[in-house]
Amino acid sequence: AGDRRPPRGSGGREGGGQPPRQALTTPRSLPSVSLKSEIKKLIYTHVGIWLLLLAQMCVGHLKLLPHDQVAMPYQWEYPYLLSILPSLLGLLSFPRNNISYLVLSMISTGLFSVAPLIYGAMEMFPMAQQLYRHGKAYRFIFGFSAVSVMYLVVVVAAQVHGWQLYYSKKLLDSWFTSTQEKKKK
Repeated sequence: AGDRRPPRGSGGREGGGQPPRQALTTPRSLPSVSLKSEIKKLIYTHVGIWLLLLAQMCVGHLKLLPHDQVAMPYQWEYPYLLSILPSLLGLLSFPRNNISYLVLSMISTGLFSVAPLIYGAMEMFPMAQQLYRHGKAYRFIFGFSAVSVMYLVVVVAAQVHGWQLYYSKKLLDSWFTSTQEKKKK
């Protein structure tokens, strides 16, 4: 009576057998793996936002839809297109834990991602104020006020880039600590 399951690591056979298999990652690399995973999710989310803005620009400039359906892009959207570069640098830093690429990714995120978002919030503020005070909007995206839609994009993108910087800093610290420990040995 009772539970007669073989002990873990015995390969399904009663008694001894082979010792349990070692995990592929060491306990110290687990934070690095999970941080990389989180950053990748954020990068893919950023790529989604970037593709939506690129689509809006293409539709606006190529006049694929009337301007009352999809408004012309705001000025801040053009430099924001460069925000794909920090994401690519971040992805390139992962395979070999390249600290230099990760640092460049973090610096260029501030320059090409966060700075255009701040500029965009300031550029659109007078139109948002006019919409709030007078209820008048002159630019639309599929029937919605363009300034409202784009402020939503700015808020979501700011959060994505903020978390991306946070996790990148933690990953950088993890890699730096790991590098220092290897040098001590």
